Amino acid sequence: MKLTPIEKRSGLTRKEFIEEYLKPKRPVVFTDLVKDWPAVQKWTFDWLRETHGSIEVPLYDKHIHDPDKYFKPAKVMSFGEYLTLIEQGPVDLRMFLFDIFKKAPELANDIRFPTIMDGFLKGYKYVFFGGEGSITGLHYDMDCSNVFLTQFQTRKEVILYAPDQGPRLYQLPFTVMSKVDPINPDYEKYPAMKGLQGYHTILNHGETIFIPSLWWHYIRYIDGGFSLALRANDSPLTFMRGAFNLVRHTFVDHGMTWALGKTWHNWKHQKAAENASKVMEEDRLAGKNLDEVAV
Repeated sequence: MKLTPIEKRSGLTRKEFIEEYLKPKRPVVFTDLVKDWPAVQKWTFDWLRETHGSIEVPLYDKHIHDPDKYFKPAKVMSFGEYLTLIEQGPVDLRMFLFDIFKKAPELANDIRFPTIMDGFLKGYKYVFFGGEGSITGLHYDMDCSNVFLTQFQTRKEVILYAPDQGPRLYQLPFTVMSKVDPINPDYEKYPAMKGLQGYHTILNHGETIFIPSLWWHYIRYIDGGFSLALRANDSPLTFMRGAFNLVRHTFVDHGMTWALGKTWHNWKHQKAAENASKVMEEDRLAGKNLDEVAV
């Protein structure tokens, strides 16, 4: 498995971004896209706790995507208590896809939608909070939007893979998810991972990563912290693909899970392994030595 550092750029113009990154679907980290946002200086742990600490927030643990617990909160507590918790050290509780602006609309005054491209979905602004060591497992976003993820105060590790790497990631059929671990790859169980080609960065305070539509991402909280995701579409086809994913996941995957349970679960993993085997056979025919590629 090979991971290439993601470029970090300052002063990117709209034209440069569109030609060099948006059109070819290449990730990039902006070091200064949000430098004029009041939130960059204003949104500290202390300030959020003092001004919005009484908000009740749903929290999710590592079982968030388990079939029997899908998107069910593991706990609910006050925002202030949670901020204190993640400041103190490792904890497996995250705020996931939480629209804090509905609870505290005045916070919207502290951000600006970028002009780096058109198509920003102004009704979809989500914050993600997590404790040190918590992770967001490998997936691509179901709505297929381009994502601009801005980090505040602390650090996150981000690993990305292009859409064509899905078979090597053992993508589970009828989902946008993978169960492999890119940090500690199990090559014995998932041998196709040896041929993976991915991208890697450490996202710091005030930096924004552009995650292109359909790109796989894995995120690890190096420190307890938080980020804001803005979404943008550059093609009507994105809406259609997102709607297809929603139907496929809601009616097919959830329906079959309800009807067949473990049998459906096992079939998805078996099919993922078969798809990975086809890619490895293509590698063999092309003369690739994956043992030399893996790192």
